[in-house]
Parts: sequence; C-alpha cells; structure tokens
Amino acid sequence: MPAQVDLGVQLGALRLANPVLAASGTFGYGIEFAHLVDLNRLGGFVVKGLSLAPLNGHPAPRLCETTGGMLNSVGLQNIGVRAFVTEKLPALRQFRTAVIVNVFGHSIDEYVEVIRILEDAEGLAAYELNISCPNVKRGGHVFGTDPLLTSEVVAATRGVSRRPLWVKLSPLVTDITLMARAAADAGADALTVANTYPAMSVDYRTRRSRLGHPTGGLSGPAIKPLTLRLVHQVCQAVRVPVIGLGGIQTPGDIVEYLIVGATAVQVGTINFTDPRATYRLIEGLEVLCVEVKTNNINDLRGTLG
Repeated sequence: MPAQVDLGVQLGALRLANPVLAASGTFGYGIEFAHLVDLNRLGGFVVKGLSLAPLNGHPAPRLCETTGGMLNSVGLQNIGVRAFVTEKLPALRQFRTAVIVNVFGHSIDEYVEVIRILEDAEGLAAYELNISCPNVKRGGHVFGTDPLLTSEVVAATRGVSRRPLWVKLSPLVTDITLMARAAADAGADALTVANTYPAMSVDYRTRRSRLGHPTGGLSGPAIKPLTLRLVHQVCQAVRVPVIGLGGIQTPGDIVEYLIVGATAVQVGTINFTDPRATYRLIEGLEVLCVEVKTNNINDLRGTLG
C-alpha cells in the first residue's frame, strides 16, 4: 500500500491512525474480531453498548435482511459494565488502537454511574453516549429528542469523565442541529451521526414480524443518503468533530462523508457480511487517495462544492 498517504485524523484530543472505526453493536466487544482483523490497523472500534446492569435484550430472531439494508432488534443486550471491565477489557489492553465504549442508561444517574466505573479502568480512549434511550424518570421521553435532556445528560457525564466524550445523535428529530448544538455546548468532544432508523419487516405468509420484536433499527446502504444529509447539517452547525455513520460499503462512501465535513466514520452493517470489511476499507482508502492525488486524507474534509 502507498506509504506516502497520511490517513491520520484528529478527533479533539484523540489522534487516530486513520478515520475508520468499527461501530458499536456490530463489532462485539472487539476481542471477538482479533483473529480476523489486525485491530491495530483500525483507527479504533466502539464496543457494544454497556449499561449499569446486564441486559438480555429482545427475543430471537434479532436480525433481518431487507432491500438495501438490515433490521436489527438486539435490544441493547450486554454483559454490563462491571463484567466488561473484568472479563473483556484486560484482553483489549494489548492493542494500540483506540477502544471507545458506548454507554447508555435509562436515567442520568445510570449514565453517570457507568462512566464512574469505567473511569477507574485503564485502556480506554473515549466514551460514546447513546442518547436514544427513554428516560424512565421523565415518562419515557427519549434523551436524544429533547435538547434540554440532551444537554443535561451530556453535562452530567462530562462532569465525571476525564476522557473524551462523544455523543451519538438520533436521526428521529425534526432538526438534528438543535440536538447537536445542545450536546456540543454541554461539553461533547465529538458527535456521532447517526443511529439507526426505526422500521419493520413483515412476512405476509405468517402475518408476523420477521423479528422477535415487532420493530427494529434499519441500517445499511439504504440509509446512507439520509445520514449523509444529517452529517452535512451537523457539520455546518457545530465546531466539534463529527463522525459519520450509515451505509458505508466502499472507500468512496467514506470519502463522501469526509467531503460533507466528517472527520472520521464508523463502519457497521457490512461487518455482519464481511468481518474483515474495516481492514479492506482502510486499504482501499489509501489507494483512493493516490487516485485523487491527495497525500493527506484531511485535505478532503469539508470540500463540498
């Protein structure tokens, strides 16, 4: 691969070797992919969402292929933050790549406590807040659809975190820039745009959902044009770095996100069909940069005409 291409990017205080990260919920806890991918080659990876207590998630089936994408209804199943620290994190410390933990809760207190536990552990580069959860103390209102709630949860977690804090925004809002500004103003170091889109698939033969839960989250190539627009809007609205996430299949997809302003990207759905996709995309990105006569990947960022 052409060594003269500089793929390094700066996400606030965090320097990444390249702009390609594996997305939360698609890469397990990272260690499961170590025999398939050279984890040190990645810009980083985001482990599946961690909650204060273990969660069993939704009943099977949890995945369903759709035209141009995939539905998932995992239900945030995870082993809980304490088990992650003792059972998964020790093995991850051998890798140089950035390990980011996705964090969620159903109250601000839960978000804060998860991060307090992680703050005592070594080997993590940053946190990513999943604010698409309902706040049980506010009648189930979703954190990420209310600027005030977004601001409150980001400020509370910012207050207990010494590590960079990313916020993963929901696409289910009328104006995503309101949420982006609220998160940035409350202390977010970067924003991930965006989460999946609620959707469903029905088998007309059985007249039942193809998932164990009636609905799921749509991801994959079908959502890329929608999310590309959201990334562009957010990049125009805030000064903090933005990480684009949605439908990436090729190196060209990555560059499109950079052109509209993203600093880095997360790769998700394709990991299910090609576990080595992240590695392949990084190699292809180097080749693409040579083709377009760019020696530094950052020269492409924000160049939309």
